[in-house]
Amino acid sequence: MPAFLRPPLPPTSIAWGVLLVVSTVALAQGKGIYTCIDSKGRRITSDRPITECLDREQRELTGSGTVKRVVPPSYTAEERARIDAQKKAEEALQARIAEEKRRDRALLIRYPNKPVHDKERADALAQIDEVISAVNKRAQALLDQRKDISAELEFYQNDVSKAPLWLRRKLEDNEQQVAVQQRFVVEQTQEKLRLNARFDEELVKLRQLWTTR
Repeated sequence: MPAFLRPPLPPTSIAWGVLLVVSTVALAQGKGIYTCIDSKGRRITSDRPITECLDREQRELTGSGTVKRVVPPSYTAEERARIDAQKKAEEALQARIAEEKRRDRALLIRYPNKPVHDKERADALAQIDEVISAVNKRAQALLDQRKDISAELEFYQNDVSKAPLWLRRKLEDNEQQVAVQQRFVVEQTQEKLRLNARFDEELVKLRQLWTTR
């Protein structure tokens, strides 16, 4: 039958024919075979990555037509930066979730029940109270010392400028030590507040963990 009277080949046959030709050329040149469907729905085959499909997956085929690998889409610098940022955010989220789970496990091991948690709170607060008690005793000793200094100052009509150098230094040292002890008491009181807040926060979390384990 003359060629002009033959019916046209179906699109599938044409596509496979193109693939066969490209495969033969690619194998002869030692190159891969790339195929994809572009944005217009056309299947394109080439012996190199296809420009029309840089925004979508491309498949690299073997000479027999099986998939050797899938080539991911190529992106612009801005698109790649956005994808990388999203990936890093997702990785950071997963790392944070894993860290929270690790802390939860450690918290359960340390405090298997409420009595254990209550005891550690009480012990920690008791230690701070002991420190504050010692500071208060030191403050009382400084107060007694100040009374002795005041008694000595009476000899100089309570005029510090008339007092001898040793007495002035003794007074200054006493005042500095009193200020130090007062700051220390304030710090320890604030530490008790922080400690209680920490144990309260832990207790809220532990109650959830105790009921779900």
